[in-house]
Amino acid sequence: MSVREIPLFIDGQPVRSQSPEWRDVINPATQEVVARVPFATVDEVNRAVASAKEAFKSWRKVSLAQRMRIMLKFQALVREHTPELAALITEEHGKTLPDAEGEVGRGLEVIEHACSITSLQLGEIAENAAGGVNVYSLQQPIGVGAGITAFNFPVMLPCFMFPLAIATGNTFILKPSEQDPTSTMRLVELAHEAGIPAGVLNVVHGGADVANQICDHPDIKALSFIGSTHVGTHIYNRAGAAGKRVQSMMGAKNHCVIMPDANRSQAINNVIGSCFGAAGQRCMANSVVVLVGEAKEWLPEMIERSKEMKVGPGTQRDADLGPLVSPQARDRVVSLIDAGVAEGATLALDGRNISVDGYPEGNFVGPTIFTDVKPEMRIYSEEIFGPVMCVVCVDTLDDAIEFINANPNGNGTSIFTSSGWAARRYENDIDVGQVGINVPIPVPVAFFSFTGSRASKLGDLGPNGKQAIQFWTQTKTVTSRWFEPDSESLGVNTTISMK
Repeated sequence: MSVREIPLFIDGQPVRSQSPEWRDVINPATQEVVARVPFATVDEVNRAVASAKEAFKSWRKVSLAQRMRIMLKFQALVREHTPELAALITEEHGKTLPDAEGEVGRGLEVIEHACSITSLQLGEIAENAAGGVNVYSLQQPIGVGAGITAFNFPVMLPCFMFPLAIATGNTFILKPSEQDPTSTMRLVELAHEAGIPAGVLNVVHGGADVANQICDHPDIKALSFIGSTHVGTHIYNRAGAAGKRVQSMMGAKNHCVIMPDANRSQAINNVIGSCFGAAGQRCMANSVVVLVGEAKEWLPEMIERSKEMKVGPGTQRDADLGPLVSPQARDRVVSLIDAGVAEGATLALDGRNISVDGYPEGNFVGPTIFTDVKPEMRIYSEEIFGPVMCVVCVDTLDDAIEFINANPNGNGTSIFTSSGWAARRYENDIDVGQVGINVPIPVPVAFFSFTGSRASKLGDLGPNGKQAIQFWTQTKTVTSRWFEPDSESLGVNTTISMK
């Protein structure tokens, strides 16, 4: 098969990088090289930023209505090309086609939200705040923005960033993951087909050096990051020190509480789907299941249903989970399973040696379940990012809340119950930013903000919803008075008061 060469995207055009450093993009089910991606040079990144800076001069003055029309066309094109985008995601990431199609759908939600920019980017006015004085605020774009995304959602995560940044009048530099960039590039092509002008949206590829250059560049005013805690903390500190507005959405250890009054079948199916879907490569996966009271008796059924889940290549539509993104990712997950066994957890279901017919080189790990898990174990303290479930049993809802609140992360959590009282108690007392009630993956719809908290987030404002509008704009407040022609002044006012 032919190996595609991934371009940069600068000033409205695909550009072949002159970098001497290129990396292979691998199909995780077969280990075939499907693409090659460059690590952009310093000069190429500077060219992309210069293009965005120049485009900002005119783009910021484009009417809200025209930006809305571009976003409307963009969402129509993404909807039309969903099968193509999903196929590219599956080829390079490995997730199943239905899951990839769902990812495109969640990205579409954000683009659709950006279509409402004519009502989102509004200021406020107070008439006659003082004698003949009006005070009003403007929500203005801040300039060149940037985004650095992780591999696990190569379409959805860029959609969490550039559609609203561009719709609010900014220009943008996107650095997608080098592990699965093709679907991101196709998304960018569709954005330009929709009418985004040259220079408004640029793409550079690379690793730490390119990320650091983005952090340091004086012409980039705001930076959004989604990825690991280690990298996100570095990005936040470095870009913040350079005077940028920064948001870092980072790692997680999400818990799902199952109460004994929950709908048993719904709870079990939802929690194993949340944990094992996408081979566990979701920052919102519920990888820790907390069984309360008699719900611990459901554990054998959870294990049996997990055994029935089908592992296969992402192109196999009836597969429940595909391979991990790389051999390195698989090796890390296996090493953490080994550590769980060594540290004394009970391995109730072992997915380490799974075999998938016809795909002997795939990065497969099957559903894995540990019981008797303790907080000090690595399988609990670290984000595994693989299809591994840790099960903890407690006596009461109070015990569950105390246990979860002791974990430093606050990305997401869920509770399955038939009790409104228990649900209300949980949503109020749990110290986690995003809560699902009988919902396994509580990523809110795009017109609400992504609100992870504590160690899972740095920065006050998250992607999507109202917070994203605030993040990508700056407020300018105008105090205005117009004098009647030939009116007489009442004299010099040397005080701070307005009369």
